[in-house]
Amino acid sequence: MNEAIRNLEPKELWNKFADLNAVPRPSKKEERVIQFMMDFGNNLGLKTIKDEVGNVIICKPATAGLENRKKVVMQSHLDMVHQKNNDTEFDFDTQGIEMHIDGDWVRAKGTTLGADNGLGVATIMAILESKTIEHPALEALFTIDEETGMTGAMGLKGGVLTGDILLNLDTEEDDEIGVGCAGGVDVTATRDYEEVAAPNDAQTYTITVKGLHGGHSGMDIIKGLGNANKMMNRVLYACKDVIHISALKGGSLRNAIPRESVCQVVVSNNNAAAFTAAVKSMETLIKQEYNTLEPNLEVEIEDAAAVNKMMSADAQTALLQMIYGAHNGVYRMSPAIEDLVETSNNIAKITVANGKLSIECLTRSSVESSRDDLANTLTAVFSLGGCNVTTSGKYPGWAPNMDSPILKVMEALYTKINNEKPHVAACHAGLECGILGQNYPEMDMISFGPTIKGAHSPDERASISSAQKYWQFVIEILKNIPVKAA
Repeated sequence: MNEAIRNLEPKELWNKFADLNAVPRPSKKEERVIQFMMDFGNNLGLKTIKDEVGNVIICKPATAGLENRKKVVMQSHLDMVHQKNNDTEFDFDTQGIEMHIDGDWVRAKGTTLGADNGLGVATIMAILESKTIEHPALEALFTIDEETGMTGAMGLKGGVLTGDILLNLDTEEDDEIGVGCAGGVDVTATRDYEEVAAPNDAQTYTITVKGLHGGHSGMDIIKGLGNANKMMNRVLYACKDVIHISALKGGSLRNAIPRESVCQVVVSNNNAAAFTAAVKSMETLIKQEYNTLEPNLEVEIEDAAAVNKMMSADAQTALLQMIYGAHNGVYRMSPAIEDLVETSNNIAKITVANGKLSIECLTRSSVESSRDDLANTLTAVFSLGGCNVTTSGKYPGWAPNMDSPILKVMEALYTKINNEKPHVAACHAGLECGILGQNYPEMDMISFGPTIKGAHSPDERASISSAQKYWQFVIEILKNIPVKAA
């Protein structure tokens, strides 16, 4: 199946992508892909190093005639988001991604594709291997753990790189040149809760919210897509007087909009009819609200094995009120840049089981004070529900520089090649440029890439025609890097 991918044009790019996708590379478990990249650089006879946190740097001299150009750092991250459909049997720790062609798109079979940021990694690999592509001196920077903490970028020390220009290949629209991004912080609420014995004259049910699109919690948050955790909370609240929650699991990753949520509830036999009616009534209302955005939404009720323990009434009330009160989605639009989300929150993961409760959020903003304001808002809501709240993994945004010399070069090249101007923009995703810029403040940075849709979800797909357009753009950029200052 992946052999068909290798025959796509440009073959240099797609072959390297297929090689990379054969290597399992979950965030925080990147040992295999780090070794894969070390072997790749060493087999080419190029200077290849691994820094103390696991980032890989491969250096390649300039091709003949371009020795006097500024040195370029080409950068992408090695890890990928692991999401799969509930009915897909797949082990991300041991299996390579199974790809197929669907018209103009490359997709995976029921899982994320890894085009984010695998196509960027493959681009750099193809250029390092090429004997014909013209380029200035290169430093290829492959960072780790971008998706769950940016720890690779954060751990890269100053002085390791000597390049003048950084090309980040992690933007997902081929007509866009990125000049800025949001920062973020993880907000986590935890508490212990009292469990009580389940009554004998009761039935245990499983409620499942599923069929949602999910997606990137930064880039897709503006779409207003359904969040399975918030939807489940509405369902549970509608029948709160006749249920007792035993266990709840919704969402999986902070940077992915949750697509599914599963809850076990205990209902007395006398209340079974009222419970079913309340759930179905709320399902109808939510489907009406989301009929255009989430046409595949389903709320299922199934009989389940009996349980012995359930949340106390006070703990259940606190949980439902916290989730209702906690903000999810766009918090503030940018007053400075049209159509740019400034600040948002994703209620990403909720776990309730065995007397312990956890709520995990990712709060993003291009303005630090607004990010902190929303984090404080969430902290207040969760604290009122009796939780211990921590913030961690804070990383900075990347402030736009509209006077960037490489931006001017790329704008002119894009217009010449495509007979239209590119869209120069900041994005509401987390890119590593802001973090890298802390230790390399003089480095001129830009971000771009091929069109990728549905990142961080099993609907992730990469455009074949866009990859061809993007590849041509990359080649022309490397030929036209400015001369070093005298």
